[in-house]
Amino acid sequence: MLARRETVTLRGLVAGTGVSTMAVYTYFDGMAGLLGAVRQEGFSRLAVRLSELSATNDPVSDLAETGAAYVASAQDNPELYVLMFDGSLPLPDAQAADASLQRLVDAVRRSVEAKRFDPNVDAVVLANELWMFGHGACMLFTTGVLGFEQVEPVVISGLSRLYCASGDDPEQASRSLARGWTRGLGQGR
Repeated sequence: MLARRETVTLRGLVAGTGVSTMAVYTYFDGMAGLLGAVRQEGFSRLAVRLSELSATNDPVSDLAETGAAYVASAQDNPELYVLMFDGSLPLPDAQAADASLQRLVDAVRRSVEAKRFDPNVDAVVLANELWMFGHGACMLFTTGVLGFEQVEPVVISGLSRLYCASGDDPEQASRSLARGWTRGLGQGR
């Protein structure tokens, strides 16, 4: 229903499942609770996907891989991705959502510790900038405003600029980004 952009009704959801609408109200407290549970599942899946990434000796490449795996998750389930960021729905366990951002924070810190990024870089601020940049790109292609092939080169260019503005050498940033991006897009597929 979400994929076909149909109006989602409780009756439509349970039709043919053998489950009553009352059961949905009992277990999820209605449609908002059910959609909130689906939203939660999206963040849980993303957290699992990101937890499967392995750290390498190149933290900037790992940072790019994390971003690409996030993008791949949105590509694989665009309707779920959009639902994940519907703030009007409940999110029973916000820690699952926070786990993906924390992964970015950790990768930025590793990049600072490895002297790839300037020691004055605030890991939380840069991680949020990277997430907001990536999230905006994902929303453009998951909602059909632009195709992924239009978004991807802009994302790669923007990430390179953010890495270099954070102190990384342009050539190293380019190599790390290419490696990490390729690994991340292929992860979980």
